[in-house]
Amino acid sequence: MHINGQPYRTIWPLEQDPDRVCIIDQRHLPFDFIIETLTTPEEAANAIREMHVRGAGLIGATAGFGMHLAAAASDENNFAENMAEAAALLDNSRPTARNLRWAVDRVLEGVAKRDNLRDKQQAAFEIACEIADEDASFCRRIGEHGLTLIKKIADAKDGPVNILTHCNAGWLAFVDYGSATAPIYAARDAGIDVHVWVDETRPWNQGSRLTAWELQQEGIANTLIADNTGGHLMQNGQVDLVIVGTDRTTHTGDVANKIGTYLKALAARDNDI
Repeated sequence: MHINGQPYRTIWPLEQDPDRVCIIDQRHLPFDFIIETLTTPEEAANAIREMHVRGAGLIGATAGFGMHLAAAASDENNFAENMAEAAALLDNSRPTARNLRWAVDRVLEGVAKRDNLRDKQQAAFEIACEIADEDASFCRRIGEHGLTLIKKIADAKDGPVNILTHCNAGWLAFVDYGSATAPIYAARDAGIDVHVWVDETRPWNQGSRLTAWELQQEGIANTLIADNTGGHLMQNGQVDLVIVGTDRTTHTGDVANKIGTYLKALAARDNDI
């Protein structure tokens, strides 16, 4: 996605020095755009713990690159010990984040299949890049699926499709595209007129500080609202679709998400949205 017209991901290794991994320090948004460079697994763990990065997909990608940094700094004698220490450090940085442990285990399993130090280090880097690339691809495909829903609504009405979001499940929470916002971007790219109601999302204000900012960077019409406003807008026919992220999704399709999502679900159900 774009910032000031320039394409970015939320995390990327420097092309000229892959042992330096860049992130967008989200604590300073929307007021300042600051790129931070990670060079050690300790810095990666701190970035996760202190919410320089946040969101399931991005946390997982950061953990993957944190393991790469641990591998890059190891030698034949301390490789296994360093990787185990980095795994424990990263895992404890956000114990509730399932993507984090999954990414750490994926790197550990990958390097265990290689025989020498150089191959193990190369495997750690390649797997970290794969995790990031897959995250962006999965989000893009969420957008493709969601586009069919938005298009159906657009074909049945005059004026923009009004979409309400909660929290931030945008590209800042993943490596690119986002989950809840991916269909919005796909609809924009397909020429559909969309407008987004952005919940401020207390107490961290991810909606006002992150979602509204990234939508503005992409030129998508949006209006910031107080969290309690969503039900009123639905009751008055000003919301066509509610899209939120999910912290947990079961194989049956049930979801659990941030405080406030439940109220949106009840209001949407009551208004046949």
